[in-house]
Amino acid sequence: MKFIDLRSDTVTQPTDEMRQAMANAEVGDDVYNDDPTVNMLQELAAKKVGKEAALFVPSGTFGNQLALLTHARRGQEVIIGKNNHIVVHEVGAAAVIPGVQLRTLETINGAMDPKQVEKAIRSDDIHEPETGLICVENAHGCGSVVSVENLMEIKNIAEKHSIPVHLDGARIFNAATSLNVDAKDITACADSVMFCLSKGLAAPVGSILAGDKKFIDRARKNRKLMGGGMRQAGILAAAGIIALEKMTLRLNDDHENAKYFAEELSKLNGVTVKKDRLDIDMIFFEMGEDIIQEKLLIEKLFEKNIKISGKEDGEYRFVTHVGVTKEDIDFVINSIKELM
Repeated sequence: MKFIDLRSDTVTQPTDEMRQAMANAEVGDDVYNDDPTVNMLQELAAKKVGKEAALFVPSGTFGNQLALLTHARRGQEVIIGKNNHIVVHEVGAAAVIPGVQLRTLETINGAMDPKQVEKAIRSDDIHEPETGLICVENAHGCGSVVSVENLMEIKNIAEKHSIPVHLDGARIFNAATSLNVDAKDITACADSVMFCLSKGLAAPVGSILAGDKKFIDRARKNRKLMGGGMRQAGILAAAGIIALEKMTLRLNDDHENAKYFAEELSKLNGVTVKKDRLDIDMIFFEMGEDIIQEKLLIEKLFEKNIKISGKEDGEYRFVTHVGVTKEDIDFVINSIKELM
C-alpha cells in the first residue's frame, strides 16, 4: 500500500539501484578500517565537502554529539542557536555524552548575529566556563538557509578567539542547492561538518562527520567509545555512495515541489504559510482548530493514505522528497479541501 508521507525527508525509501549495490557490496571490518566500501564512501564524502577526512556514523544526532565530544572538554560551553537541532531535538544528549553546557542565542530564521556570538564568548574568569565550541546549522530546521557571509563572519570571530566551529549540515546539499553554491563554500566556514545520507538522499541509514585528519582520527576513537563501530558496514555505505553521487543532484525538484505545495496551501481559507522560510523542501503553515481540528486532520488524512505529523509550536510541517510527486501534492490539497 502506497502512502504519501509528508512527515519528513527521513522517510525516503532506498532506490532499486541502492538495494542492488547493498546486496553486492564488498565488505570488511570497519572497526579495523578495512571495509573497502566504507572507505570509498568516506573518501567521497570528504571530497564532496572539501575536508581532509570523513567518518561514517549511524545517525545525524550521533554525528553531532561525536563532534561535540571530540571538539570540547567536559564542562566547557558551546555557543549555539536556541532553536538548533542539537538543542531541541537531540534529547539533551549534550549534557550526557560530551558533558558540555549549551549557551543558546536568538536566531533570525536560523542565523545567529555574529556580534552576539562574539559577545557570548566567555572571558578568562575563574567563575565562568570556558567557551569550547561554536555550533551553526545550515540548512536550518526552520526551513531557511543561512548565508555564507553570515557563517564566514562567525568563523572569522571563532578563529580570532581560537575556538573551533562545528556545522550541523544535516541537509547541507539542500542548503547548497538553495544558495546556488558548492557545498564546499558552506563547509569552508566550519572546522567540522555533519551531514545526513538518509535525509532526502534516500539512503536507508547513516551520516557523515568530516574535518581535518587529526580531528577525524580522534573522532574514530570516540565513535568506538559511543558504540558506533558498525563492523561490516559496507552494506549500508554502498547506498550512501549512490546518495552522494546521484541523489544530491535532484534536490531542486523537491524544492520546487515545496514551493508549489506552499502556493496551493496558501489558496485555502484560514491557512497561513510561512513563505519567509521556504528555502528548501519544507513547508510550515498554521491552520486554526476552528478550520480543522489537529487530531481530526491527522486521522482523516491517514484514512486517505496520507501521513502527516501534528503541530509543533503551533505550526504544521509538510516535507517534500523523492517519494512525493506533484500529483501527490494535488491529491493532498484536494483531500484537505474536502475535509474543510
